[in-house]
Amino acid sequence: MTATSTAPTPVTARRRVTRAQLAVAVAVLLALVVAVWSTRGSEKYPGAADPRNPGPDGAQAIAKVLADQGVDVTIARSADAFEEATVDDRTTVVVSSTEQLAPSTLRRMRTHASAAARIVLVEPDFAILQEIDPSLGLLSVPAGKDEAIAARCPDGVAGVGLDGLDVEVDRATSYTGEGCFPTGDRALVRSVDGLVLLGAGQALTNDQVTRADNAAVGLRLLGQDPRLVWYVPDATDAVSDDAVTIGTLLPDWIGPALWIVALAGVALLLWRVRRLGPLATEPLPVVVCAVETARSRGRMYRRSGDREHAARALRRAARTDVARRLRLDRAAPPAAVTEAAARHLGVPVEAVAALLDDDRTTPATDHDLVRFAQDLARLRREVRRS
Repeated sequence: MTATSTAPTPVTARRRVTRAQLAVAVAVLLALVVAVWSTRGSEKYPGAADPRNPGPDGAQAIAKVLADQGVDVTIARSADAFEEATVDDRTTVVVSSTEQLAPSTLRRMRTHASAAARIVLVEPDFAILQEIDPSLGLLSVPAGKDEAIAARCPDGVAGVGLDGLDVEVDRATSYTGEGCFPTGDRALVRSVDGLVLLGAGQALTNDQVTRADNAAVGLRLLGQDPRLVWYVPDATDAVSDDAVTIGTLLPDWIGPALWIVALAGVALLLWRVRRLGPLATEPLPVVVCAVETARSRGRMYRRSGDREHAARALRRAARTDVARRLRLDRAAPPAAVTEAAARHLGVPVEAVAALLDDDRTTPATDHDLVRFAQDLARLRREVRRS
């Protein structure tokens, strides 16, 4: 007996492929839209606390407030642009994106801003601290996440009074030594060698400037003078012997581009990967007669000496045949089949149960097994003839 299958028509297969391609195309398009949308707000100005970044990490809000209060805000995005800006004793200089600030750029910036009223560095890293003062250390802390931190610096810092203000951010950097907003033996705001180190850079960001007195802290540090030069360093400002990482030299769009390429690769894999579809029947390469299969299984049972398993198989086949002849349910229990066969043949139930019940004695020898099979065959014939 051979099995046949119904293959899908070319039109059905083509329609199925077209729908799959359409689904993949829609998924890729949605992924691209999400990636572009998530990066559109900060694509041009990606740095943290950037004065033109409208995203949560940007500082556009406080820059606009300073400009509305009459402060002349000048934004310099390179060392050359910074040196073109006017810096005098009526000017405050703030440096954000300090991870791009190399030691040589710091020295160049300090030379030009030597006459400034104050220079504020937003969360400078360890390399910059070592350039300023080798004895300085830093530690990242969850500053004010559960409770605002009070300034506790009556004398202020670099001519700016911060006493009575509280700062509250998710994460900040504390610097060794005395200063404002102390946390143990460290402080979030310190004045060192003519520089103001602002460890609570998140206080300037758009999403946290309204927490506690963050806005007041930012306005007092940056808005005390009529002119503010906001310097956003660039890694290309550093000289050749400065340690610049590969990441700082990569363009800003490389991150979103890599995400888009990764999403497109996943979509391509989902489109072209081999799928496990529904089972399909195919013509068998060889047609084997049922009697040959039965003989082969019998030889395996005999070789293994598993007479109990063989007897169970014979009983199961006999019960199925008897139940079908007596119009019983295929799922009828063995006891029901036994009782029905006994009533049909008019013989004691015990005699039929000795043949059909699996819990009865198993043939002990091959000769007993043959005789048992013959008894079952006789029972099936009697049921069929009655």
